[in-house]
Amino acid sequence: MKALEFKAKIKNNRIQIPLSIQSELETNQNRDVRVIVLIDDSEKNDDLIVKQAAATHFLEGFAESDSIYDTH
Repeated sequence: MKALEFKAKIKNNRIQIPLSIQSELETNQNRDVRVIVLIDDSEKNDDLIVKQAAATHFLEGFAESDSIYDTH
């Protein structure tokens, strides 16, 4: 399967396909395609990455010998 990647904006629930990609699609009429939409949420992602890293590093400092301090 061949991948064609491009950036676009959604307007009226439609995605504008760049001219350079349109020519590629014209030569492949009536073929199955797979469409994947990725929305840029880098601000939200950055916050999640920081939280996951903090949790991971916090747990790295835990040693099995520390379990004597756990309350049951």
